[in-house]
Amino acid sequence: MREDGSVNFPLLEKLVQYQIAHHTDAIIVCGTTGEAPTLDDEEHLAAIACVVQAAEKQVPVIAGTGSNNTKHAIELSREAEKLGVDGFLLVTPYYNKTNQRGLIEHFFTIADHVNLPCIVYNVPSRTGVTIQPETYLALSKHPGIAGAKEASGNFSAIAQTMMLCGDELPIYSGNDDQIVPLLSLGGAGVISVLANIVPEAVHEICQTYFEGECELSAQLQKQYLELAQALFCDVNPIPVKAALSLMGIHAGRCRLPLPAPNGKDLARIRDALLKAGLPVMQCC
Repeated sequence: MREDGSVNFPLLEKLVQYQIAHHTDAIIVCGTTGEAPTLDDEEHLAAIACVVQAAEKQVPVIAGTGSNNTKHAIELSREAEKLGVDGFLLVTPYYNKTNQRGLIEHFFTIADHVNLPCIVYNVPSRTGVTIQPETYLALSKHPGIAGAKEASGNFSAIAQTMMLCGDELPIYSGNDDQIVPLLSLGGAGVISVLANIVPEAVHEICQTYFEGECELSAQLQKQYLELAQALFCDVNPIPVKAALSLMGIHAGRCRLPLPAPNGKDLARIRDALLKAGLPVMQCC
């Protein structure tokens, strides 16, 4: 965000180019880390258009178009489709929530009304809703549902989901401190906050694992563990935007209700960046 609170589109474009130059495999636009909850629809679609244009089809662009209003999610997804995205990230309904039958109807209805693959997003800590393994099995049968971002941290449930769904539903880790554990169960990768800071490292954690270098992958996971944890010392995306600013990429502060980080958290983020060998400005 700019000082006046508006979206900094030139910086957003530069961040996309930075990600591509450092081997990121795909870009999510308007997820939680992109402050989607505080964007109006015009800003939301403008951000998607900016990222699609900046990516120049070099990597897939996946738009966060989920909502707790099924109709609104469809409308936003259709508009994003016109802008040239490659898929959608759809969070479970929040606040009004729903039951498991409602989740199936919600995601099926959205997938029925779009022409691009959908990734469903399970993050109970934010939404108060958990996608159960049996529900994942039902979702995996829809040809438009191409995967799931799993941020529940419940490895028993994730393992059960993978056993039930097999290859029909790729699972991506939604937690940066759990990438390798999820890959070891058969995960497909990670949709990452940490990658906003070190995209190449996150790419390498996954790539080395897929190439059979599991020990190296685990070492990289542990090497960046402290930084990953520091990026969640407060509500995301407060810490990651602070980290970018400390590195000289002036991402600005978050929109309210998310405040600026306090001094203790800022010091922790700075220390974690330094320990990871990243450049840090003397002040920000």
